[in-house]
Amino acid sequence: MQKIVKILKKEPMLLVSVIAAIVALFITPPSARLLSDIDWHTLATLFMMLTVLEGFKKENIFRPVLKLAGSITTMVGLSLFLVFSVFFTSMFVTNDVSLIIFVPLTIILFRQGNKEQYILPVISMENIAAVRGSLLTPFGSPQNLFIFGQSGVTAFHFIGYMFPIWIISGVLLVIFVVVLYRKDLKQKTSVDSTKAAGEWKPEGKVRRIVYLCIFAVVIFSIVSRTAYWPFIAAAVAVCVFAVDRKILVKTDYVLLLTFFCFFVFSSSIAANPGISEFLKNSVAGNEYVWGIGISQLISNVPASIVLYPFADNTGALLYGLDSAGLCTLIGSLASVINYRIYVREYPGNGLKFVKVFTLTSLAFFAFVVIPGYLISLTPM
Repeated sequence: MQKIVKILKKEPMLLVSVIAAIVALFITPPSARLLSDIDWHTLATLFMMLTVLEGFKKENIFRPVLKLAGSITTMVGLSLFLVFSVFFTSMFVTNDVSLIIFVPLTIILFRQGNKEQYILPVISMENIAAVRGSLLTPFGSPQNLFIFGQSGVTAFHFIGYMFPIWIISGVLLVIFVVVLYRKDLKQKTSVDSTKAAGEWKPEGKVRRIVYLCIFAVVIFSIVSRTAYWPFIAAAVAVCVFAVDRKILVKTDYVLLLTFFCFFVFSSSIAANPGISEFLKNSVAGNEYVWGIGISQLISNVPASIVLYPFADNTGALLYGLDSAGLCTLIGSLASVINYRIYVREYPGNGLKFVKVFTLTSLAFFAFVVIPGYLISLTPM
């Protein structure tokens, strides 16, 4: 019991989801329908993604990308490289994983080059890059994965729908980086990323190949919407167990349990006629605003599960959810992860992070909120 309490204190989003699930079960007594309403497909896909990405991190599969940073000689170039590394990798490895990879690297590189004054604004822009880059693909974030699985649209259609705001976000990120170094656009840096990139151990070659193959299979299962996903999930677990069973222990089961609890909450709320009718009348037609607003209370991942059953325009809901991380720290789980990484390196600077992060994100939000709303008026 003490271990459970300790985990709940350490993971506030899990605590919120557990409380929400328990309250919802009192509102609507559990029934056999509850188990069938839980999206087991999304949970299985999340398990596969989270597990294979733990393998990516352990085997340092992104080493070639990290080494490229060593050949960049200006701060503008290095910052653009880091920000857009997050922007592009987040489309495939999810926004939180891209931050876990590149934020620590940014801190190390900027320390080596005596450029610590730029750490906070750059990792704040990396946070924006993670949130806005990941919105392009169905597997870029947990909320994208969930809504894509529910919507029934093709991956090609999904990407086409998200493409305009993705392009706008990329252009704005370039402008933001240039503005940061506007006083000296040719400012030099002497960082060395060779040490930060690490080495590939010869004995890990087989594991690296296996993880890349598994990743390809997982992507295929998402895009193809194969009905054989339970067998693929089982096969992934068996393969990872055979290659390195310790990876299965490191999988983010807290996130999986958080999702499960919010599925219980959403299903129970939807089953209550009074609450369901209120949310349906309130959310339908206002999905964009509700997606942004509710995410500031419970974050965008659980908000997607709660709001989806009551949304008519899933595209507007998705645009709102993917914009929510630009408002406050709680708006996206990826932002919370970024905060954790920074305060571990700079204890006592939590408020400083919140200030810089909030000002940078809100400035970006001001430029994209109206275009996002206008585009979202067209259904997905």
